[in-house]
Amino acid sequence: MIQKSMRFAYQGEPGAFSEAAAGRLNPSAETMPCRAFEDVFAAVASSAATHGVLPIENSVGGSIHRNYDLLSEHELPIVGEVELKVEHNLIALPGVTLADVRRVYSHPQALAQCEVFLRSLEEVDIVATYDTAGSARMIRDGDLRDTAAIASRRAGEIFGLSILRERVHDYDSNVTRFIVIARDPTPLGPPDKTSILFAMPNKPGALFKALSVFALRDIDLAKLESRPLRGTPWEYVFYLDLNASRTDPACARALEHLAEFATFVRTLGSYARWNQPL
Repeated sequence: MIQKSMRFAYQGEPGAFSEAAAGRLNPSAETMPCRAFEDVFAAVASSAATHGVLPIENSVGGSIHRNYDLLSEHELPIVGEVELKVEHNLIALPGVTLADVRRVYSHPQALAQCEVFLRSLEEVDIVATYDTAGSARMIRDGDLRDTAAIASRRAGEIFGLSILRERVHDYDSNVTRFIVIARDPTPLGPPDKTSILFAMPNKPGALFKALSVFALRDIDLAKLESRPLRGTPWEYVFYLDLNASRTDPACARALEHLAEFATFVRTLGSYARWNQPL
C-alpha cells in the first residue's frame, strides 16, 4: 500500500521523466533529484530517501543496463513498478528557431527514442548528456542560443524554454517502465510479480533447464535479460521477471527447484504489477 510519508529519489533534474513517474505513484510525495543512478541507490541506502525510482526499460530504446547492474551490486529490494507514457519535445531558449540550432542535447535513451527525427536535422551535432531535464538546465544556465534539448514539456516550463517541435519521438507507443527500490522490502501493493537474478553453469541446455522449472508449473515469464558476470569473461547472469508472487506455492517450489542446480539464485523483489492506464 502506498505510504502517506514518502520521499522518492530519482535521477535527473526537476522535470525529468523519473520525477513524473514518482508523481504517478504518489502525487503528494516529496521528491529528491540525484545526479546519477548510483546516487539514487545511495540515497535509499542511507535513508535520505524512503524509495528510489529508476527506469528499467523502454518500449522503444530497450533496457537500461546500468540499473540492472546496480540491482546486482546493492541489497535494496524492488517493492513496486510504474509505467509512464513518454512524450519528447525539442525545446530551446525563447526566440531561437530550428534554423539556429547546431546542437541537440539529451540523455542517450531519449536520443535513441527520437532517432528518425534527429536524422532529419542537417548539420546538427547530437550530444549525449546525463539527463533530459538536465539538458534543458544546461541550455538555460549557459544561455545557449544555438542549442536545443529533447525533454519533457514540464522541463521546458521549469527552465524557461520554448517548444520548437512537439512529440519528436519515433513511436506514439513510447512507454518507460520504472522500478521502485527501498530498504523496507514491504511491497507497495499486493505482490503478483517477482524479479530474480540467477546464474547457471556454462553447460549445454543449462538455460533451457532453468526456464523449464517455471514452464512445468505454468508460470508466465514476463522478461529475461542477460548481463556479463563481472570478472569472468563470457559468463553471464540472468535477470528474470515472473508474473507470480514469491509466496505463491508454485512459484516458491519453482525457485527451490532452480536453486538445486543454479550457481546461485537471488530474489530481487516481489511486488505489484502496474495495471493503471497510461
